[in-house]
Amino acid sequence: MKTRAFDEWLNKFRASISTYDYYVDFEKVHKNVEDIKIELNILNSLIGSKNIKEEFVAILQKYPETLKVIPILLAKRESEIYCQDDKGGVLYKFSFDALKGEYRPNSHKFKTYEQYCYFMEQTGLFDLLENHLINNLVDYVTGVETGLDSNGRKNRGGHLMEDLVERYIKEAGFVKDETYFKEMYLADIERKWGIDLSALSNQGKAAKRFDFVVKTENMIYAIETNFYASGGSKLNETARSYKMLAQETHTVDGFEFVWFTDGLGWKSARGNLRETFDSMEHIYSIDDLENAVVNEIFK
Repeated sequence: MKTRAFDEWLNKFRASISTYDYYVDFEKVHKNVEDIKIELNILNSLIGSKNIKEEFVAILQKYPETLKVIPILLAKRESEIYCQDDKGGVLYKFSFDALKGEYRPNSHKFKTYEQYCYFMEQTGLFDLLENHLINNLVDYVTGVETGLDSNGRKNRGGHLMEDLVERYIKEAGFVKDETYFKEMYLADIERKWGIDLSALSNQGKAAKRFDFVVKTENMIYAIETNFYASGGSKLNETARSYKMLAQETHTVDGFEFVWFTDGLGWKSARGNLRETFDSMEHIYSIDDLENAVVNEIFK
């Protein structure tokens, strides 16, 4: 590769790596709603009800499976919800089994129905339905699911850089589980290709895992990927540890370490990153990826 200047390289780092589907996974949202659409439509009959308690019990008697959708009305995915007030604590179970038994006054099942009505009253769900605060539970739950899914952005964000790098690896002609591999441990690499990586694993004591491994005819490339939108002490430690890892790989024939990283968080740790950049051959950014660096590295 041509010689790169660190400051020029760093100035091309991105503020964000968010893709269009990062914000909400609508495919997942619609699937989750579709899975309970029938039960939600049954409960729709309670909207505007003048005898909501009696009608709710009647629905549970005839369609006990509707009980399972109650938690999502409160933006909860769990099938059990604990509630406490001056009458004591109750662990509510929202499953078909919760309604087993004979329904008659003073029976266990009767008391169970009464308890679920109390839950609906105290959580405000009866008020939500009875007073027409919503028009359709399917639409309402679609909104709830959208909100819950947006909370999953952090988990999706952690994989965005991996996904980006993998896309360029594929575009370069590598095939998953044939010429490139995801999430491989040092021990797996050693077994698969008969290579001694004890210098990297502290004589087998460290269970290091790489995001990707690319195998060419003459070389094994171990790859790490990350993106830091904001700074923190972790960045300095990451730069130092990857610098050390790259130095250790120099002692192993047929094995090289490659690091793809980016993000404006590195501005606050530029000193440590510069040290790693100056001593490490294979350290690249998103700009490098966009300029076909994968084709240059993995030959």
